[in-house]
Order: sequence, then structure tokens, then C-alpha cells
Amino acid sequence: MDVLRPQIVRIGNRCYRKNPVQQREGFNPEDEEIEDFDTSASCYNDEICDVNFDIEETSGGYRVRLDVPSTYFKYIIGKRGETKRRLETETKTQIRIPKAGQEGEIIIQGHERKGVISAKTRVEVMVDTARQRQPFTHFLSVPIRSEDVVERFEEFKFAVLEDPSRDTAVDATIFQNPQKLHLTIGTLVLMNEAEVQKAKHVLLQCYDDLVEPILKENSLFVDIKGLEYMNDDPGAVDVLYAKIDDSPEAEKLQMLADRLVDKFVSANLMQQQYERVKLHITVMNTLFRKDPSGEAAPRPQHGRGPPRERESFNASSVLKNFGTFDFGTYHVNRVELSQRYSTGEDGYYTCSGTLRLP
Repeated sequence: MDVLRPQIVRIGNRCYRKNPVQQREGFNPEDEEIEDFDTSASCYNDEICDVNFDIEETSGGYRVRLDVPSTYFKYIIGKRGETKRRLETETKTQIRIPKAGQEGEIIIQGHERKGVISAKTRVEVMVDTARQRQPFTHFLSVPIRSEDVVERFEEFKFAVLEDPSRDTAVDATIFQNPQKLHLTIGTLVLMNEAEVQKAKHVLLQCYDDLVEPILKENSLFVDIKGLEYMNDDPGAVDVLYAKIDDSPEAEKLQMLADRLVDKFVSANLMQQQYERVKLHITVMNTLFRKDPSGEAAPRPQHGRGPPRERESFNASSVLKNFGTFDFGTYHVNRVELSQRYSTGEDGYYTCSGTLRLP
């Protein structure tokens, strides 16, 4: 790691440097799942940039409570409890963590306020680092439920499959499930019901905070037209997307999507990956070969394990013959908090929360 450019960890609106540490001797890759996170900095040297949280003053000092999903307890405890003990020693605090298999608050207490704040900050960084390793569980999506758009998608699929110049790797198995056509705004890792409810609450807040100021009670219609891919070689494509055509309405959708991401990042529910949301609708994906339900998705950047195997296809003829295909106009009337690897009664993903638009 470049000491002049240390890794940056963002937690909501806060930003921390993650300083390099010497690798432990005798490291076993099989132990990586409970690998100790960086808690080696000397006591109280954390850069505290936000102390606007509830810290209780007790007869014996100070105490703070953290609502952390049980999935992350093992990262805070570490191998044979080493991480927790080191953290307690360096911050002069006591950290109480619920027993294995139990949900509950982590309680940090100590005689000095700065020690409790330091321990809280480090635990949050550990949890955030561990969260980035998890595959996403939910995503913010704009469902494409227009009968007209779905019908045109089916026409597109039929025309591509009937095209004699198409690559032999292009078959019906790589097309999106028409009931699951959607635009993805961002992905989330929600590990318990409390986090799902928090995400739902933040989504509902977005009507007054974002939708009303941007749309001003006007309906939002966008044109879905054209195809694009996100790699450099049209001869080896994994995913093909339908585009949102440029227009003033599309700019409103872009602004809404970007600010939704900002809102969820500030609530520590989403990671900021790009400056702007890439507005696109997946129409073909080689991962669908192994998952006809249309629920397949590549592993996230920080997901664990090897990436899924793909079989790329040559999209040159599809782009040449259907690159300007018109999928129709769509009324964007909702944003949903969708559950990954699920199917609701309507054939779309199970909805955990809805933001309705005019």
C-alpha cells in the first residue's frame, strides 16, 4: 500500500484513512473470513470528524450503543478474540458483543470519552470494510412494467434470434426475463430486518426531499432507445444494455438517481462507486444462461469468492442491425427497494419498499 495514498473508508458523510499494517506471521488464507482489521494505531490517535451521536455519561465514565447486524460480530471479535482484545487495550474500553447466533446492540464503555469515541469509530470502520465484502442483498430499481415496452422488448428478442448474421453464442437463454426488466440505481447490503426498515424509511423520505423539488408534481416520461455495452470490444460482450435516450426528462431522471444514491450513501446504506449513476436497462446478459429467472448478476467489486464464469458473445451484428432499436416511452412512476434473488406475485422482484412518483 502506498503510504502517501492510503485506502479511504467512507462511512456516511465521514471519511477515514486506513493506515497500512504489517502482515501477521503465519497467515492462513483459510482464516481470511475472520481476518483482523486495522486497530493497531496508538491509543486515541483516531481523527474524530463527527461526534454528533448519542454517548451516555455513566457513573463510571461513558457508554455508546451500536446497532450492528450479527453477521459482522466475528469481524470485530477476530480470530480467538484477538481483534476485540487489542481494540479494548488500545482504547481503554470494554466492548460487549451479543453471543453467537443472537442479535443485539454492541455496547462500548470506558472511563474516558475520547476512548469510547475512538473504539466506536474503529468498530464502524471494521463493519464498513466487512460490509463491502458481502454480495448485495437489495437494490434500488425502476421496474419497467409498461406493456408497450415489454412488447417491443419481445420484438427485439425475436428479431435478434431470427437474424442470420448473429453470433452463434446469441440464443434465447441470454435475454432478460421480460417480467424483470428494470433500471438499477444502486445496490445495498442489508443484513437484518432493522436495516431493511431503515432503507425503507430513507426511501420514503426521498419524496419530500428529492422527488417534489425535482419533478414538482409533474409526471416523468423517458424514451428507451438504442443499445450499448460497457467494455472496449464489441466482439466479446458479456452484457448488452438498452439506453435512456438523451432529453430534458432523462436529465431529471439522472438527477433523481444521483441524489437517491447520495441520500443512501449519507445514511450509510450504500457505497458510492461512481460520480453519476449509469442509466441503463439490461436486455442481454451471459450470466442468464445459468439462471433463467433473470436474477443472476455479477459479483460486486468487493464480493467474496471467484467471479462467475461467463461466455462472452460477439455483439457486432446486434449493434449494427439493432443499435438504434426503439423500445418505446416509459412513465417512471416508482422506485422500489427490490430484494435480490426473489420473485414477487407479479413476476418482478419482491418489493421491500416503494417510492411513488407522480
